[in-house]
Amino acid sequence: MKKLVVLDFGGQYAHLIATRIRHMGVYSEIHFPSSDPSSIADLGGVIFSGGPSSVYADDRPEFNAKWLDVPVPVLGLCYGHQTIAQESGGSVKRGLTHEFGAADLDHDGTSPLFKDIPSPTRVWMSHGDEVETLPAGFSVMGTTRDCRNAAVQNLDKKRFGVQFHPEVTHSVHGEKMFSNFLDICGFARDWNMGDYAEQLMEKVRKQAAGQKVFLLVSGGVDSTVAFELLNKALGPDRVLGLHIDNGLMRESESAGVMDFMKAQGFDNLRIADASDLFLSRLDGVWEPEKKRKIIGDTFLDVQAEETARLGLNPDEWLLAQGTIYPDTIESGGTAHAATIKTHHNRVPAILKLIEAGRVMEPLAELYKDEVRALGEQLGIPHDLVWRHPFPGPGLGVRLLCQTAPYPSVSDDDLSQAREVARKHSYAVSALPVRSVGVQGDGRTYAQPAVLQGPGDWKSLEAAATELTNRVRAFNRVVYQLGGGLEFTAHDAWTTRDRLELLRKLDDAVTQWLRENNHYQAVWQMPVVLLPVHCDGKEVVVLRPVISREAMTASFWEAPMNQLPGLTQRLLSLGAGAVLWDITHKPPGTIEWE
Repeated sequence: MKKLVVLDFGGQYAHLIATRIRHMGVYSEIHFPSSDPSSIADLGGVIFSGGPSSVYADDRPEFNAKWLDVPVPVLGLCYGHQTIAQESGGSVKRGLTHEFGAADLDHDGTSPLFKDIPSPTRVWMSHGDEVETLPAGFSVMGTTRDCRNAAVQNLDKKRFGVQFHPEVTHSVHGEKMFSNFLDICGFARDWNMGDYAEQLMEKVRKQAAGQKVFLLVSGGVDSTVAFELLNKALGPDRVLGLHIDNGLMRESESAGVMDFMKAQGFDNLRIADASDLFLSRLDGVWEPEKKRKIIGDTFLDVQAEETARLGLNPDEWLLAQGTIYPDTIESGGTAHAATIKTHHNRVPAILKLIEAGRVMEPLAELYKDEVRALGEQLGIPHDLVWRHPFPGPGLGVRLLCQTAPYPSVSDDDLSQAREVARKHSYAVSALPVRSVGVQGDGRTYAQPAVLQGPGDWKSLEAAATELTNRVRAFNRVVYQLGGGLEFTAHDAWTTRDRLELLRKLDDAVTQWLRENNHYQAVWQMPVVLLPVHCDGKEVVVLRPVISREAMTASFWEAPMNQLPGLTQRLLSLGAGAVLWDITHKPPGTIEWE
């Protein structure tokens, strides 16, 4: 059977490309770009992934040039597109304008890659470099406003390169582009994943090999599906679940988890209240990465204490996690990938256990949409499978902390931002706090810009996209819905009082979503409390996003006439100002930390 190979240059989406191809009936594998193509049997086509490096950097991923000579079609995406151009005799340079998020691609309709795709078509960009000159035999087949060589081809050699990411759902006709490429390769579309749940359960049985499995169950979609899968594969006598109340949960979250598990008939789930321990360890800590690692390590410490208290022999038990693929890739867990943020299930202590073969992660190759499909196949109730994702560290990563000196934007950057904002009829200022972003497959840690002005989503999206593309000081843009106008930074830590305020605000937002029948309209809606004051009260950010697999996301455009009521509700609960995050991913991550 012919296969398609994805060369992984460390991009955020390499595994997603392979998943998309498998879903289209073609078997796919991921290989390193340094591998030898002659060692791969039944090669039918190749896709070069994106990556966080620059093709002209000294530390770029090692590349075996033999991949350019394979007798099958080749498609390069983003960094892969640049690799094909440079290695074939063209050139790549740092772009004058960076593109992050949506762009409109105009193409001439002559390429088989764009067969039956309208022009223009919306595509998803995330790059700082661009192809400057084309190699001999290549021609331009598509451009965007800020990228002249956005799509190129050499039809004689069946070589194609695009600067954007067709693998993400926000490239509107990306799946059709992949389908066209598979047609160019001549694939029969005859590969079937079969009964994937049974395949996973058989894999679990082999890995457990007579041992028992201990799983930390947060109550979210991933850990719940993993718990159900393990119970079905091994039986409840060989599986023990532990829910840890870390003091960072949402309103009544832990009680709700236990009620659900009991209703499902699970008697092998225990609960441990470790809120005092978590909060004491987070006292005085403000750095996002340090907070995540403390939370991850503390989960392990509590698990070890519970194991000892129950008299369990560590040699007889494997640790299981509901890790999914975005956790791994954003933590820099694949070769050449940049660390965007360290997930609590990828702290160093966990990595050591993984190296020792003591960790089982049955969902580690899946994305959120695939986990949900698996959950439904396993019989988990629809409402739980489709509940909004909630991070393992809980509100710990939605309660931002900081201490002086506070961040500030230069006069030049602010002047440039004002010029951009005025063009779209908005005023702009800088929030004195930082958030994590992802631009060009790499991590950013920068300030958000605040827009004030007309409540028009189209204008706001255009302004936000141009601001993050043209003003490098900003990696995120928010729109002010109400509250004070003067933003003042202050020292803030993880305290019970701040957590209680955040819990009330978060619960009010969830109630509003349900009351207005919006809960299913959004994929997730993090509520973030900032260490920034307006009129002596802290500022809250609402981050509603639409996504499928969490690797890309677009902000949700709520009915504007319903937002004043929500804003007043949050101000009455103690918020000093209410902000609506209008940043796509990229350049902003879904969570702020």
